[in-house]
This record gives sequence, C-alpha cells and structure tokens, in this order.
Amino acid sequence: MGHDAVSTPNLSFGREEEPGSGTPYARYVRLEELHSLQHPRSKVPAELSFIITTQVMELLFDLLRHEWTLAQQALREDEVPAALAALRRGTHVQDVLVNSWDLLATMTPREFGSFREVLGEASGFQSSAFLRLEFLLGNKSEHLLRMYEEVPGTHQELAGALRAPSLYDDVLALLARRGLAVPYEPSAQRYQPLPQVQEAWHRVYTEPAYTDLAGLGEALLDAAERVTRWRQKHYSAVKRSMGDKPGTGGSSGLTWLKRSAEQDVFPELWTVRNEL
Repeated sequence: MGHDAVSTPNLSFGREEEPGSGTPYARYVRLEELHSLQHPRSKVPAELSFIITTQVMELLFDLLRHEWTLAQQALREDEVPAALAALRRGTHVQDVLVNSWDLLATMTPREFGSFREVLGEASGFQSSAFLRLEFLLGNKSEHLLRMYEEVPGTHQELAGALRAPSLYDDVLALLARRGLAVPYEPSAQRYQPLPQVQEAWHRVYTEPAYTDLAGLGEALLDAAERVTRWRQKHYSAVKRSMGDKPGTGGSSGLTWLKRSAEQDVFPELWTVRNEL
C-alpha cells in the first residue's frame, strides 16, 4: 500500500452467533438495549429530557462509586498515589454530574408541571446508587433503608454499605497509621466532626513529614467541593422549575435541598483552614 493511500474503517465484520445483532460497538455497549430504556408517560417533550438526564446521572453515580471504591482500596494498602489518581478521575465524573443539571436548568414550571403528575411518588432521593454515594461520603442514615425493604438484594447491599467504613473513615485510618492521633472508629451513623481530627489535619498541613497527606487532603476537598456544587445546582434547578412546592417523594422540597447543600463533606478539612 502506498504512503498516499487513505485508510478507511473496516465496514465488514465477522459472522456472529446471533445474526442481526448489530456492529461490534453496538454489542459491546448494549446499544439497542440502552436506547430502548426511555419510556415517557406523557406527550410533553420536556419529559424525555428529564428521563435521559436522570438516567445519565444514575450511570455516573455508578462510575463515581467505582472510583471512590478504588481510592478506598488504595488507602487501605497505604498507596497514596493510587488513591489520588482515583480521586482525580472521580472529580472529572463529578464535573459531568454537576454540568448535567444544565440540561434541566431551563425547564419552566409550566413544562415540569405538565408531566409532574405522571411521576407519582418517584423522587431522585429514592436512588439506591445515590444513597451508596452518600454512605461513602459518611452521610449515613439507617432509616432510609426502609425504602428498600421489599427489594432484599438492594436492602442487603445498602445495609452492608451503611456499616462499612466510609471513604473518610479509610482516610482517617491512614492518618492514624502514620502516627497522627486520630480516634478512628467507623460508624453506621452520620459522621460528626471531631477536634482531634482537625488537629491531625493541622499537623498534616504544617509539618513537612506529611506533605503527601496534604496532597490527599486537597484531593478530598476537590471532591467535597464538587459535592456541594452538585447540591447547589440541584437546588437551583428545582427552584427554577417548580418553586417551593413539596417534593414528589414527600420531602419539603427546596428547604430539604438547601439544608443538604449547606452541609460540608469532610468537615475538618474546611474548618482547619481557619487556623492555617
């Protein structure tokens, strides 16, 4: 073949066990199945955007959980660089999640209200994938498991996640192994800030021996900041599309979202900045 020849993609594929199953790409990503999962319950055009955006978020929740779990595994093996790499990949996922709200940000109250009734009691806070992320962040709440009592597999998985160490628990365990006085004690309750943990982070940020842990602290803050951005964008999107009406799942709507947005993740990493 001459140097001037233009290469073209292969348009002929080998025989498959299932004729008519599509291209190798379609089979690999389950394309036909993926594009068959959107079933609007109304004739309102905005509902399709709502469904697809929600489905994209669910997939990204799973990908973020994958990266944070890899970070946990690396932390348990004292592999800080590997944990940092997973957290950084996770921040890119979080950026896409935050920007996903832009797909719904311009939905007017009339547009949302015209199909809201078909949602019934469905609400995003019922997402088991999102709840797993909350548990990984240390935002644990056992009473929320009641939503999944009739789904034994999901209930069991979430109960395990509730009792397992959070991402921050594994970070604090690493700090303890590095000689810092951290009262590391995983809990099935929501994480509460401790003065000893803030003092440990102060040493991390001020003593040269802990430079690598300072980098870990900043990577965690990158993740925490994006959690707050996601919650703020959620609050803004809901405020614009439905105002202060009660949430479909029975929550107080904007009040609940605003309170959530005001809660810092990895709190001592924020408060220690008052002393640096």
